[in-house]
Amino acid sequence: MRILIVEDEKKTAALVARGLADHGYETRTAGTGTLGLATALEWRPELVILDVMLPGLDGFGVLEALRASPGGGPPVIMLTARDEVDDRVRGLESGAEDYLVKPFAFAELLARVRARLRPRAATGETRLRVGDLELDRVQHTVTRRGLPVELTGTEFALLDLLMNAGGEPVGRDTLVREVWGLDSAGDSNALDVAVFRLRRKLDDEHPARLIHAVRGVGYRLAES
Repeated sequence: MRILIVEDEKKTAALVARGLADHGYETRTAGTGTLGLATALEWRPELVILDVMLPGLDGFGVLEALRASPGGGPPVIMLTARDEVDDRVRGLESGAEDYLVKPFAFAELLARVRARLRPRAATGETRLRVGDLELDRVQHTVTRRGLPVELTGTEFALLDLLMNAGGEPVGRDTLVREVWGLDSAGDSNALDVAVFRLRRKLDDEHPARLIHAVRGVGYRLAES
């Protein structure tokens, strides 16, 4: 899959491009908004990682132009040093699918990329529900008993995989490969840490626990 990185910081652009290429994505970079927009319209990537603070045409201008183009353009992850609520709201309301603030961990960016590019054919749904837990893939939101649950991109991608399994166990290697892009769980405890945090956010305040460990396999998400 093709990913366009529109970022004027050459070091950041190179690091992101190299990291994504290492995980099998075809990448191109653009250092200005004008070049990024032209490349997106000509090359037609499946995803754009878009900085806000760009020379000339800024990221918001690029995003608005993409959304006004035939077909509405590809999904966009805003990648920026700005951490103002108004900027995040503006980006999302202008049509960005996600928003990641610098400095960031590449693992989280990769998780968000995978979540945006993961095929939906398995369920054909934009919303997943298990009991009183609901995940909205379009709005990138999670609620339990109607109350919002704030998740990181990594946690969202992990939860999406577990909910999409329909109550069946998902192996550790599968989870690590899909969320972190690693070949094997190996000695990494990233999965267990992420599951611990998910449980704390999703289960600790509720009598019915949804996330269950399956000995020798991995994890499953179900009402019982």
